[in-house]
Amino acid sequence: MDQLTAEDPTRLGPYRLIARLGAGGMGLVYLGRSEGGRTVAVKVVQAEYAGNAEFRRRFAREVAAARRVGGSWTAAVLDADPEAAVPWVATQYIPGPDLHTVVAEDFGPLPEYSVHALANRLALALQAVHEAGLIHRDLKPSNVLVTVDGPRVIDFGIARAMDSLAGDSLHTRTGMLIGSPGFMSPEQVRGLELTPASDVFCLGAVLVYAATGRMLFGATDTGLNAHLFRVAEEEADLTGVPDSLVDLVRACLSKDPAGRPTPREVAEATATDRASEWLPGSVLAQLGRHAAQLLDFAPPAPPTPVPQAPSGQAVPAQHDPRAALARPVPPAPAYAPTAPAHGGPAAGFGPPAQGGFGPPSGQPAGPAAWAAATAPASHDPRTRRWWALAVAAFVQLLVAMEVAVFTGMVPVLHADLSMDSDALGLMFQVHVVALAGLLPLGGHLSDVLGRRRVLVIGLVGFILAGALGGTAADAGLLIAARVLQGVSGALLTPAALSLVAASFTDPKERRTAFGVYVALAGGGAAVGMLVSGAFLELLGSWRLAVYAGIPLAFAALVGTLALVREPSATAGAVRFDPLGVLVGGAGLAALVYGLGQAGSEGWTHAPAVPLVAAGLLLLACFLWWQGKAPAPLIAPYALGDGRRAGSLVALTLLGVGTFALTEVLGQGLHYVLGHPPMTAGLLALPWLVATVVAATQISARLATQGAPRLLVAGGAVLMAVGLVLLTWVGPGSAYVTHVLPALLLSGFGTGMALVPLYVAATEGIAPQHTGGVAAALAVAVEIGAAIGAVVFGTVLRGVEVHFTGVLRAYGTSFWWGAGAALLAALVGALTMTPRRPDGVR
Repeated sequence: MDQLTAEDPTRLGPYRLIARLGAGGMGLVYLGRSEGGRTVAVKVVQAEYAGNAEFRRRFAREVAAARRVGGSWTAAVLDADPEAAVPWVATQYIPGPDLHTVVAEDFGPLPEYSVHALANRLALALQAVHEAGLIHRDLKPSNVLVTVDGPRVIDFGIARAMDSLAGDSLHTRTGMLIGSPGFMSPEQVRGLELTPASDVFCLGAVLVYAATGRMLFGATDTGLNAHLFRVAEEEADLTGVPDSLVDLVRACLSKDPAGRPTPREVAEATATDRASEWLPGSVLAQLGRHAAQLLDFAPPAPPTPVPQAPSGQAVPAQHDPRAALARPVPPAPAYAPTAPAHGGPAAGFGPPAQGGFGPPSGQPAGPAAWAAATAPASHDPRTRRWWALAVAAFVQLLVAMEVAVFTGMVPVLHADLSMDSDALGLMFQVHVVALAGLLPLGGHLSDVLGRRRVLVIGLVGFILAGALGGTAADAGLLIAARVLQGVSGALLTPAALSLVAASFTDPKERRTAFGVYVALAGGGAAVGMLVSGAFLELLGSWRLAVYAGIPLAFAALVGTLALVREPSATAGAVRFDPLGVLVGGAGLAALVYGLGQAGSEGWTHAPAVPLVAAGLLLLACFLWWQGKAPAPLIAPYALGDGRRAGSLVALTLLGVGTFALTEVLGQGLHYVLGHPPMTAGLLALPWLVATVVAATQISARLATQGAPRLLVAGGAVLMAVGLVLLTWVGPGSAYVTHVLPALLLSGFGTGMALVPLYVAATEGIAPQHTGGVAAALAVAVEIGAAIGAVVFGTVLRGVEVHFTGVLRAYGTSFWWGAGAALLAALVGALTMTPRRPDGVR
């Protein structure tokens, strides 16, 4: 590490820069720390390339590709701003030497158990890379960093998306061969089209080097061409490779790509229950010393400010920031970016984990980053993130509020528009079916088109739905307005959640952001009850209550256009999956509509069971297709995480209890306790206050590595206790002694549980894949609410339909909601296991 100079910036985005790590091809590499204390490698582009539009476009594309890799045993891209005055990107900093240094200089060939562990971890890393749609293309010892708990694959600087191998990337030029001669596949040497099998061949070569300390096909002193011929035509010498691995390594080194195992098969073949250290003690001790030095490293005193020359005089050259572009920079680290084997310069823009983007070493490099410190505040990514959070939370509040507004207008609509029970039921069902069935489309469009565009489209639709509903002269127009509102909500809900998930990567900021999101999104129901009650009681007009959403949606639209800035790094990174959208949407629509029929008419009603069965079958087909689709709606790596699956299950179960608290509670205060609609809305506000306090002041502060399990389980139990207390509420019950404690406990539990669930579900998801995951979260909540509606409808039909019967139905629904919340607590306790700092469970 080298100290910062007077010309270096002290901050880039949310990261404080504390040292220079060296020079990559694209510019300088800095050691930085986030406000939460996370150490990162921050890389900036030198001015020569930052001013080139073509460079910026490709830089943004490669950053987007790099962020897809969300698996284990890789160095993750944490943050980036390709559109800044000086483009920069931040990655996880790996405090360890590369494998070449360990084998060639520090230790020598690794023992058998270390090579075995290395094979397993590298295979898992390649599996994550390939599932993200990438090929590494340059796996070699210097691109494998060695840490105490395992190796990390870095430098995807020449990786490309599989669907653009034949494109015009800056990586390739006629006559140029990219890669490292000792670690290239035969098809790479021959210039053929590459597949993921090429990385498996390179994996075999790396394992040979780790086990024997020698290059797979010997040194290159006989000439490059002769060496490449041996790679393409001769069989590998596996002398020295441990017997337990020799057959697997030989299979990896097959000349025929089809004959090589997949990374998954390599990982399965090398899986072990060995719990001891993966490296010899002497190597681990050296790595520990290196990591301790990093933790103890403190930045020196701030650099001397650049002096201002008197008017009319030139600033001395040694103090001119522009002179930094011509000054020598510290030598590149041992894991510098890969240079092409021959044929001229290459520009690699992949993940910069202690390597680099851009042109190869040897070209002049300079920081050019001093300009970032003087960039306008409106361009500060940190500022933009918080504005984006405000917009996203307001949008979600608006969607939830409108649902409750219509719930509170049922009696008035029955009288004013002569809507019978069937028409009223249809009004709610079409909204729910449109919302749930189109959530996959809304999430996928957020990834394909960008969150900003989808928010704009959804808000325009929301405004039109409000205008249509407010002017409706009959039940048909009002039902059409509800359909349009459901469609708009299906676009807005995943886009808003995706915006939050993609905008915040720092763990502390991420918890805070989701705390705010949960607080406002969860309060939509209480606010909607209050709004509808106020307009009905004070002004006597349900139409004004509908119109009230229009200026709010317009304000959100203006905020989106002015404050939300979609990074170009995600543009075009995801292709549309029409079959996934069709099958997934049809399955959800059938399931939700079938549950709605079961709730309103009973399970003996003809369509109910077939619709639910068809919906489940279609959803099973959807999940199968997601594992096969060339451009899946949900990224494959997002489907195999236990914490994410647990979060979805827990959210579904909590949705049952949330239905009781929002849909049923609002009407219960009115019908059971006899309060007017506006008063009922006011009396429900303590639940909102408790949710806000718990989400922002407890979960956002405590949802650290070990706390999510306790927060989810504890919060779900508190929700269950609150629901149980509500079962004792009846005519004549005192609000302060019977209702208020239940509202506070259930609201407190809701805020505690939801924040860590949302954080865990979106953790490790690349920004361009957050839409699909956000849609899955919204689907879980909708299915939970649909199950809650089935429970309430089933109980209501089982009793006499009079006041006492309705009261009993409410009470029994609260019991079911409490049981579901307790199951959510159990799921949270079992699945919200702590992760290590590298993200591995």
